[in-house]
Amino acid sequence: MKTKLSLVTASIFAAVLAAHSVQVQAALPFFGSSSTNEMPSLAPMLEKATPAVVNINVAGNREVRQRLPDAFQQFFGQGELSRQQPFQALGSGVIIDADKGYVVTNSHVVNQADEIQVTLKDGRTFDAKKIGEDPESDIALLQIKADNLVAIPIADSDALRVGDYAIAIGNPFGLGQTVTSGIVSALGRGGLNIEKYEDFIQTDAAINSGNSGGALVNLRGELIGINTAILGPNGGNIGIGFAIPSTMMKNLVGQIAEFGEVKRSVLGVEGSDLNADLAKNMNVKSTQGVFIGRVTPDSGAAKAGVKAGDIITSLNGKPIHSMSELRARVGTLGVGKSVKLGILREDKQVELSVTLSAQDQAQVTAGNLHEMLAGAEFSNGKTVNGDSGIVINSIAQGSPADRLGLQKGDVVVGVGRARTESINQLRDILSKARGVIALQVQREDMLFYVLIR
Repeated sequence: MKTKLSLVTASIFAAVLAAHSVQVQAALPFFGSSSTNEMPSLAPMLEKATPAVVNINVAGNREVRQRLPDAFQQFFGQGELSRQQPFQALGSGVIIDADKGYVVTNSHVVNQADEIQVTLKDGRTFDAKKIGEDPESDIALLQIKADNLVAIPIADSDALRVGDYAIAIGNPFGLGQTVTSGIVSALGRGGLNIEKYEDFIQTDAAINSGNSGGALVNLRGELIGINTAILGPNGGNIGIGFAIPSTMMKNLVGQIAEFGEVKRSVLGVEGSDLNADLAKNMNVKSTQGVFIGRVTPDSGAAKAGVKAGDIITSLNGKPIHSMSELRARVGTLGVGKSVKLGILREDKQVELSVTLSAQDQAQVTAGNLHEMLAGAEFSNGKTVNGDSGIVINSIAQGSPADRLGLQKGDVVVGVGRARTESINQLRDILSKARGVIALQVQREDMLFYVLIR
């Protein structure tokens, strides 16, 4: 079972230190004094790092939908009833800019929250303002007005290696700030269906419910990741936790701070993981990378000369192992950024520079825009009259979008009285909408409204 979560509880680092005390003390002089009478300890590092990790309390109202029995649907005129239900939740966060009061956490911690309170390690509590969030990567940026804040230094997570020590700091089960330790168990984890954009650090440092948004740090007390999820029965820790890499977080937060949202970027390719069977079929020696099946016309990849049949093996000098890893790393860099692609083409290595284009050129899953649109695939396009809108490319039978009466080929051209010409515009309007939403839809020469709740 995959569970959204947070941070720490307890793993035994002392045993490792006892077995390797000479080497550890030599490699980690900051653990304690040079006196042979003093045990190695993480305490000096934690004294500097833990003031930057905060507890988060949220409260608000969530819309709860209840499916009606068939006998009641005719009476109520709809298949579902919705109501507002109060909720409270706990999580963790990390101060990344003391001057601006910026606190980063997970989107799922603060999503739909009307009240957000941040409590520092010194006991001070502040109301927080949400600058923006990106549910697709599960990152949110908050801001508090406070003096004497401590920000955590941020490490380059691209430099991490499997086996590096990792320490998790957070607020598990609302117990208060807690620290656990372990190692980096794996890198580039994806395909878990926890988030849309996944390039997780996997760690065995204990992470539990309530630690979401907390810090994963290295032995220098530098941030290497934001703890986000665990894999375990009943939401308990079994030594498999996942964190969003700090480098990815910086890219996302920088965009949220500047634009209030993430400007999603794409290469403009479709493909699949390269495996032994595909490599044999295509007569290539490599068995690692992403096989490109199609290049979107006029995309950044097409303009740079990427071709169908190419195998992407690296991005900015870092190996690429899977399509999910490529999508996550590209999708969090930002529109207009230039990347270096390492490509295997007919067993020859080629390097191409690609300028990333906006996601508007790509197809998106409509369920990420609104849950009642789940089952539909959208892309930017035109109506029969040539007006810009959002085209429905496919509808899954029996899905919420299908039950609304939407059809393949329909074009969403507005919400209420407001025109929508792109997916980005539609996303922005839906993110702010409350209650009943009226989608204006063009079907050939007919214009009509579809109500979603």
